[in-house]
Amino acid sequence: MAKKSWLARDKKRAATVAKYAERRAALKAAGDYEALQKLPRDASPVRLYNRCPLSGRTRGYLRRFGLARVIFREMAHDGQIPGVRKASW
Repeated sequence: MAKKSWLARDKKRAATVAKYAERRAALKAAGDYEALQKLPRDASPVRLYNRCPLSGRTRGYLRRFGLARVIFREMAHDGQIPGVRKASW
């Protein structure tokens, strides 16, 4: 499990990105890069991390399922992910 402070920080960043999304789009369209630089640094969507909602893990994140590889494997073995079966040949 990731540190609670990292999870809280990531959640706060996501809220900041959502808050400033409309303003950022308008400034970008207008080409006002000086005003863009004055926005908070965390308002940029590039600063968001892909993070597993269950374990908080950032590495081994599978975008298609939105989970870390470890959690994905456990859930797939338990049959909790529809349409996923263990390969055998």
